[in-house]
Amino acid sequence: MALVIHLKKGAQVIVNGAVLENVSGRTLSLAIKNDAAILRDDDILAPDAAVTPASRIYYALQCAYLFAERKDEHLSAFSELLKSYVHAAPSAEQIAVRVHAAIEAGNLYEALKQVRALIQHEGKVLNYVQERLIEELQHGAAAR
Repeated sequence: MALVIHLKKGAQVIVNGAVLENVSGRTLSLAIKNDAAILRDDDILAPDAAVTPASRIYYALQCAYLFAERKDEHLSAFSELLKSYVHAAPSAEQIAVRVHAAIEAGNLYEALKQVRALIQHEGKVLNYVQERLIEELQHGAAAR
């Protein structure tokens, strides 16, 4: 059964490392008829957008998924980044377990979906830290 992808004008999809962009003035439909590493526009993270620890983890895993010839190299970088993240934010341990389980099952696309949960986790942690910092600054200013 083929996977049909609809690309709006200007949208991109990556298929086995090749970036395809719809440059026509209308929506295109592509049928992928065999097994391929595919990322749609919303799932693609550009290298210059990998600016936070969790997004760097996603980018390394994305590269492992898309570029089979360097998969081991990218997975090694991914593993180091994830290990560091969990060390800094132990509350992410269960997400990391799910990511590793997907990788061990050979499903890198599922692992990428799990890393998106890690990016959400990172946002929550950063918001929490920011709120605590604001509270501390406000209490410190009130005490003066």
